[in-house]
Amino acid sequence: MTYKILFQIGIGFILVGQIILSKGNEFVYNLKPIDFAHWFMLIGVVLLIPQVISFPKKPFSFIGIPLTIIGITCMIGMCVIDFIFWSYPNDELRNEFANHISKFPSIWKTFMTIGSSSKVFNLGLLILSLNYLKNEKIGIGILFIATLILWHIIPTPHRLIFGYSFTFIAFGMILFRRNIKNMLERRV
Repeated sequence: MTYKILFQIGIGFILVGQIILSKGNEFVYNLKPIDFAHWFMLIGVVLLIPQVISFPKKPFSFIGIPLTIIGITCMIGMCVIDFIFWSYPNDELRNEFANHISKFPSIWKTFMTIGSSSKVFNLGLLILSLNYLKNEKIGIGILFIATLILWHIIPTPHRLIFGYSFTFIAFGMILFRRNIKNMLERRV
């Protein structure tokens, strides 16, 4: 149960990070004393790890766990690079840094393209949710919609906020529906 709670808190932290990021680069670069947006995201993805590696040992997990861990790794790398961007005092230095690391596909494509898109990460989460297909169809359906939003297949303004909000709701249903149902039945 602890891992599930940490997982849900982690998704919540990622969502808070995305809400802060939606205010724009200028807002994020002026955050003090730290880059709160990327710290929320970094802590969020790290909190997911215990539950991700604890999903049921079923066929979907053998694909979903590695994809999600790769996605988490890419997001961690993206956060570290964004911390460096945040640390520069002006756009001129940020642009110089961006021009430099964009020449290295092993850094730029891995962390700034894959990490920031969340595509591998969300595909891994969607595949992991299929372990609960028998009992949690609605939650999985919501997660499927979230993944389509995050992949730009369903266009929406503030796609990262909507996508992670739906992801938060979906995993709340998938991981905690039985616990909530049992708790409600005990009260009756």
